[in-house]
Amino acid sequence: MNEAAALRPSAGFLLSHPAHFIALGFGTGLSRVAPGTVGTLLAIPLHLVLARWLGPLAILALVPGLFALGVWACGRSGRDLGVTDHSGINWDEIVAYLLVLVFTPAGVAWQVVAFIAFRFFDIAKPPPIRHIDRTVKGGFGVMLDDLLAAFYTLLLLAVAKTALA
Repeated sequence: MNEAAALRPSAGFLLSHPAHFIALGFGTGLSRVAPGTVGTLLAIPLHLVLARWLGPLAILALVPGLFALGVWACGRSGRDLGVTDHSGINWDEIVAYLLVLVFTPAGVAWQVVAFIAFRFFDIAKPPPIRHIDRTVKGGFGVMLDDLLAAFYTLLLLAVAKTALA
């Protein structure tokens, strides 16, 4: 089923199951405009809150658990919506960008570059991301392609930082 024919998530759907609440990014996936971008933006205050209590290594240690939670939540929500990677499902962006933020150098310029790069890689899906997106299904596939976009973003940031050093 294509996404246009799929169920458009509502507040009722969001609250009907814990998996939906998680997969739809605590409601950010209900945005009518760019729900993936809105979910990515949610990772910023989430990171700030976590960083007040936890160090970077502790936040990094949370990511595999959040990834596993996403495999379950995104898989369940995708089935219920009728589209494996429905645009309203944005937990994958939240978790992947949270990972990016752990490694992003301090400063607004670095934050902006990281955000733009992550959104670019998530939307453009350069190889092998596009292949993974098309072939690996279910919640794992939903989460994995964004993890690869995070990897590309971090690689770009590392190259930029080295070039500027």
